[in-house]
Amino acid sequence: MTASLPMYDRSTTRGPNDRLWARVREALGRGPQTLDRDTDPRLTWHDPDLVLSQTCGLPFRLGLNTHVTYVGTPDYGVRGCLPGYYKSYIVVRRDDPRKRLSEFEKCTLARNSVLSQSGWAAMENHLVDTGAGFSFERHAIDTGSHEASVAAVSAGEADIAAIDAVTWTLLKREGATGACRVLSFTRPTPGLPLITAGGTDPAPMRSALDRAIKSLSGRDRAQLLLKGVVQIPVEAYLDEPVPPSCKVVTD
Repeated sequence: MTASLPMYDRSTTRGPNDRLWARVREALGRGPQTLDRDTDPRLTWHDPDLVLSQTCGLPFRLGLNTHVTYVGTPDYGVRGCLPGYYKSYIVVRRDDPRKRLSEFEKCTLARNSVLSQSGWAAMENHLVDTGAGFSFERHAIDTGSHEASVAAVSAGEADIAAIDAVTWTLLKREGATGACRVLSFTRPTPGLPLITAGGTDPAPMRSALDRAIKSLSGRDRAQLLLKGVVQIPVEAYLDEPVPPSCKVVTD
């Protein structure tokens, strides 16, 4: 059996995540003793003995949804979003004088991954939604994480990045965003889904999560920014547009 909570697992949230999982396991009555922090999440998501994990919305709609069971979506209370939804902050260096996204055409975008909803698809879809008339597809560098993307913009290695609002809040709390400012933000999309192995009845896990979150201390919930878990129709994930570059990667 495997369980992981990889998407927002940072030094400041590791302890609260461990305590959350301990309560989930107790309420569920099964599961590994500890969270798996060593296995590549992409392998964990396909584990036939997966008890619980969290994935990104883009891989979920690119085919992962056919291999796993959707459990629910954490609500992180992102301002301006419905419960369970989030958005990306479009960030640039604090001393960059440009005020409009249109001024960043042909500039370098730092993205955590081409298969990231918040770091890539949200930005490309935002350019379409706003009629910008350009793409960052030929001007993107992959950094491996949102934190690394912020660092790349801060260091002048990139000009702009799209950062998941929850990660941005965590980084800001840690003092890791000082060299960047928010230029704009994307429209809200469904947040990062919690999943379990395909063919599993999700109801017991939903109940266990609800009980576990309510039993956490207020401090732990605040550290995780966690308000609860909500249900979002799977179709809401699948209906989000997929940038052409992502289709090429997964073909």
